[in-house]
Amino acid sequence: MTETKANLQENKMGVMPEGKLLLSMSLPIMISMIIQALYNIVDSIFVAQISQDALTGVTVAFPMQNLMIAVGSGTGVGISAYLSKSLGEKKHELASRVAKTGLLLAGFSWIVFLLVGIFFAGPFIASQTSSQSVIEYGSEYLFLCSVMSFGLFGQMTLERLLQSTGKTIFTMITQATGAVINIILDPVFIFGYFGLPAMGIAGAAIATVIGQTIAALLGIIFNLKINRELDFSFKGFRVDFSIIKRIYAVGIPSIVMMAISSVMTFAMNKLLDSFSTVATNVFGIYFRLQSFAVMPVVGLNNGMVPIISYNYGARRKDRIMKTIKYSITFALCITIGCMLIFQFFPEQLLLMFATEGQSNAQLLEMGVPALRTISLNFIFAGFCIVSGSVFQALGNGVLSLIVSVARQLVVLVPAAYILAHFGGISALWWSFPLAECMSVVCSAVFLVYIYKKIISKI
Repeated sequence: MTETKANLQENKMGVMPEGKLLLSMSLPIMISMIIQALYNIVDSIFVAQISQDALTGVTVAFPMQNLMIAVGSGTGVGISAYLSKSLGEKKHELASRVAKTGLLLAGFSWIVFLLVGIFFAGPFIASQTSSQSVIEYGSEYLFLCSVMSFGLFGQMTLERLLQSTGKTIFTMITQATGAVINIILDPVFIFGYFGLPAMGIAGAAIATVIGQTIAALLGIIFNLKINRELDFSFKGFRVDFSIIKRIYAVGIPSIVMMAISSVMTFAMNKLLDSFSTVATNVFGIYFRLQSFAVMPVVGLNNGMVPIISYNYGARRKDRIMKTIKYSITFALCITIGCMLIFQFFPEQLLLMFATEGQSNAQLLEMGVPALRTISLNFIFAGFCIVSGSVFQALGNGVLSLIVSVARQLVVLVPAAYILAHFGGISALWWSFPLAECMSVVCSAVFLVYIYKKIISKI
């Protein structure tokens, strides 16, 4: 009877069967991530109807947007890992202080990107393209998304607090609500329906930030009403720099790892612009489409990380290992399935982004082989993504950083430049699967290292 009562009082991350637990925590996030990926695609489809230059403008704005997501998500990884570990150790007061510190960090992140948007949006876009039309579209879009990014940072942090305590169903509601509102408002603001003026590219940005802000407001409500394991009263709260240090010990490698993607995208945009705007658009379309493979795995990881961190704090080696095995299996099923879609239906995927009144022959001629070639990296991507999150959950985010730097900066970008020089644009696309081969080798070596250093000693 005593054991039963103890189990009832124990957080589900310590008692529920691992496979069922992983699915119960991950599925809501995965669904919301799929909706988010759908938003990214629908948003681009609407923008493409303005013009190809508008779509290119959004594409060259993406590296800075990705940097914002990197800061918000990476900080959230650090918050989630520290908070869940504290709960596993039954340190509830510490967990609450971690949560409140995380909210302050979200506000600070917004202030940084507010200044970036005001002073650097235009120069950043101009550094990637010489087209004045693209510069105007991209600068306007990036300025609005940066200055009003308070919704983005608030949403991401508040959702991480819910995930850290196992209440992932509510993160599905916040993300799905924000994405659906975004999708609905996009055509209304872009084309000017219901008596509103047509705002073009600015309308796409405004729809985005409104969706993020509403999701953040829902996050506040859910945390205050549902997340009873955490105390959100700031009465007597003092900033504890040791907590900030612990958050960023995991968070900074994660931020840098995701920010590297911005550096890679920036470099690729400059390289592809030397070929044509069609090449840049093909790359942008791929990045939007690949979110259907990556985002569900990220959702899986968001459910996995608190489980591993919690059981690491509770010293449950068996539960950690089973969670890792289930996560890798599920991730591989997702990414390989998406790879097959890219292989068999590239034309249909590309034509979703066709611009009305313009020839699509160039887009298909360049895009079909590009999608088929690049998507080969999905064979290994599921394993690599999960492995990186395992490193972060166990407090070794620097290993994820090493893999990401090696993949994107040491192999991918140099290989793209070399292959483009000797084989042209068609050869360039092979740099992606080549880089992923290196990534899977590094990830496997580090996973064995983590097992021997940490997991086996629990």
